[in-house]
Amino acid sequence: MTNSLLAAAPPEISSAASRPAGPSDARERSLDELCARIRACRMCRDAPLGTPLEREPNPVFVLSPTARICIAGQAPGNLADRSGRPFTDPSGVRLRAWMGVGEDVFYDSRRVAIVPMGFCFPGTDPKGGDRPPRPECRRLWHAEVFAAMPQLSLILAVGRAAQSWHLGPQGLAGRSVAEALELWMERRSESREGPTILPLPHPSWRNSGWISRNPWFEETILPELRQRIAALV
Repeated sequence: MTNSLLAAAPPEISSAASRPAGPSDARERSLDELCARIRACRMCRDAPLGTPLEREPNPVFVLSPTARICIAGQAPGNLADRSGRPFTDPSGVRLRAWMGVGEDVFYDSRRVAIVPMGFCFPGTDPKGGDRPPRPECRRLWHAEVFAAMPQLSLILAVGRAAQSWHLGPQGLAGRSVAEALELWMERRSESREGPTILPLPHPSWRNSGWISRNPWFEETILPELRQRIAALV
């Protein structure tokens, strides 16, 4: 398995056609087909919901038939758009530190999937920051993407856009990050169907003030996060 299902399949995967097909082979092919359809999508350029995307669409994401962990973020930034690799910026450095993993684990698609709310860089706003994730991806792809990865055990909902979509079924959507985290800690031992969804503030350095004002995040949430990550990788 390569570090991204978007890349060409290596020989050991391509030769699967010579073996008797099994459920895992069929699911892998289904995910490969889904990846190809997402990469070919030009909805936000050709039939956008609002102003067209300012750059040529370049979806940046990682799907996996085996990963137990999924990072559900906002949208790729400028550096990720240019490199084609998610979280290749200071936010990624901080997120990996929060998780207690290095790049070898973070970019190993056998262990970690990465599904932002918007697959393409949304452009910059007048203040120089990133625009919100495009709504087209969420409406077109997200239900299908997560239905295609039933093996997920932990989804990290990074930032408000991801939390609004992923936490809706748990009744946490619409709360502040602090409120969602506090309620999540109270409920974390409850039995629920599906993957655990853990809300996190966006690791952007712009949130350094929030982290400083809420020391319980690093004292209480991060040890819990790292324990869960270690158990799954």
